[in-house]
This record gives sequence, structure tokens and C-alpha cells, in this order.
Amino acid sequence: MLISLLVLTAIVGAVLGVTRACTFSPGGPTVDPNSAPTVDAAAELRAAARAVDFELREPALPSGWRANSSGSGQAGAPVTVRIGLLTPAGTFLQVSQSDAAADELVAAETGERAAATGTTDAGGATWTTYPGRRGEAVWVAALGGTTTLLTGTAGEMEFAQLAAAVVAAPVLPRQTR
Repeated sequence: MLISLLVLTAIVGAVLGVTRACTFSPGGPTVDPNSAPTVDAAAELRAAARAVDFELREPALPSGWRANSSGSGQAGAPVTVRIGLLTPAGTFLQVSQSDAAADELVAAETGERAAATGTTDAGGATWTTYPGRRGEAVWVAALGGTTTLLTGTAGEMEFAQLAAAVVAAPVLPRQTR
């Protein structure tokens, strides 16, 4: 039995070594931020602006930031357009824009009906703060006819940078129906 275990261990070790399906990392897992996908946020937001009935803004991303996801959805929740962003520090933020009320959007994006925890001023707008899932922060502001929600693992400085970029962003043209 011992010999068969040694043979099986050698076979499994050879397969893992050849396919590089496993690595040894005594300091914990490592993630290469460059391995995440990149999306053309501008194109995605422009396409969404032609399809929704509320104003969308296209924020200019701070240097070193990149969009890595986009999407929109409804499925029992308010119509929401989302862009996911990665910061140079390896944290992420998401911008969600919707015509829903703030509490409805917070519930849809975090999965919980949470009470506001305070306010913060950034970019010339007042943002209401909420607790998010997995310890993330949530900032929400009404910008024109759109409720904008920021959430993610980034720090307050990155939230403020993104908030300022969203407030300063031009409203994208909508398709006339």
C-alpha cells in the first residue's frame, strides 16, 4: 500500500509540475493585476446611454486606473449601468448609475437594505455613505436625474478621486425615442 501511495504521489506531482496547475506560495496567494481583463468603458457607456432613459456620465479615469468590467441589468432590480475599475494599488471600485432611488439602488447593489451612516463631500457633491458587503464602502449621490453609487475596496482617497471624476464628467447624449 505504501508503494502504491508513493507511485500515485509521483504521478500527481508530475502532472502538476508539467501543467503548472499548482504553485507553492508560503506568503499567501498572489494576483497579477495585469492578468485582469480590460474593457473599453467609454464605448460601453456610450452604448448604454443610447439604451437607457436616464443620464449617464463618462468619468475620465485617474492615471494608472483601468476599467476591467462593464454591464447593465434589470432582472427584478432597477435598470443599472455598471463599470468596474482597478486602481494602481490593486483595489477595485465600481460605478453604478441608475434612475432608481438611492435606497433601492443600495439594496440592489449590496444585497441589503442598509441605513445611511453619514455623508462626505467630494468633487463638489454630497455623497451619502452606507455599509457595503464584505466590508466595502458605498457612496451614493444624486447627479442630475441619475443616482450614482460607488462601491469597492479602495480607500477614501480613491473614492474621492472617482467621485470628483464622475461629478466633472459630461453627460453622454441619449438616443431620442
